[in-house]
Amino acid sequence: MYEDITYEIIMRRMLDRVPNTVDKREGSMIYDALAPAAVELIQMYIEIDSILNESFADTASRDYLIRRAAERGIIPEKATCAVLKGEFNTDVPIGARFSLGELNYVAFEKISDGVFRMRCETEGRIGNSQTGTLVPIDYVTGLTSAELTELLIPGEDEEDTEHLRQRYYNSLDSQSFGGNIQDYKEKINGIAGVGGVKIYPTWNGGGTVKAVVINSEYQVPSVELVAEVQGKVDPEQNHGEGLGYAPIGHVVTVDGVTNTMVDIQTNITYQEGWTWEDVKPYAESEIDRYFSELARSWADTDSLIVRISQIETRLLNVSGVVDISGTKIGGLEQNLVLGTDSIPKRGELIG
Repeated sequence: MYEDITYEIIMRRMLDRVPNTVDKREGSMIYDALAPAAVELIQMYIEIDSILNESFADTASRDYLIRRAAERGIIPEKATCAVLKGEFNTDVPIGARFSLGELNYVAFEKISDGVFRMRCETEGRIGNSQTGTLVPIDYVTGLTSAELTELLIPGEDEEDTEHLRQRYYNSLDSQSFGGNIQDYKEKINGIAGVGGVKIYPTWNGGGTVKAVVINSEYQVPSVELVAEVQGKVDPEQNHGEGLGYAPIGHVVTVDGVTNTMVDIQTNITYQEGWTWEDVKPYAESEIDRYFSELARSWADTDSLIVRISQIETRLLNVSGVVDISGTKIGGLEQNLVLGTDSIPKRGELIG
């Protein structure tokens, strides 16, 4: 707001108020007397501009945005730890610690004989990225094999500033109230490991609600994550009794998104010296990136559409590709409209 006010402008305004009978040249007594005051005044304008920016949600820095959001009961979502499945040749003690690469994991719940839920000791998405052979930190009698096999509940980083800002705006656009769609979305999205949700009211008659979730890695959620969301929203053994987030009388069914395998066939003109075997890994990576972007928008879209134009545009960016034509999805030269609760997964890619 005060970007146009500079030290020179302030000095000129101050000197203009001094009679012309007084020497006002730089280095004069009156000039030297006003200069320090002008410096302090310009600093004051800078501080005022900063205060104004911090007063509005669209320009507030993180610390002040947190204070503004708190006025509406919105606080930043904290980082969470990934939960994975550990498989061993024998039962391990609860609390036993293992390492894989630079990360450590601790067994905290038994699933079945030799199978345990393992919590990454490092918060954030970093714990979602690897599986493989575990190395025991503590000695476990009889242990001969230890594998981290599956991501059950993704870990999440601390909520970033822009996501918090958007949640603040969303709270102004639509008010959440016990049992309305916005309330379900806020509650379920706040569960660790959930990346998005669609709510279907009265999907199976009055008083029924269906919630379909995607995990925070924007992939199909594990059975364990779906069960955890179900237990927090409306436990199956107490449907409709109001023992979870759902109000009394609401019978909530929680389900996960499903994958739709997408086969792609295209005709590629290669640069000299390149073949499909050279291009294929990069092409697959581009398609996976495109499908990941689509999955991120799933919760805010009625149905995802896999577009031929997008596939061709992205493949044209791959090294070794000169031109593309005749692209087909599932054998047809047309866009693919997925089911309401489906996200795309790369199937066979033929170039």
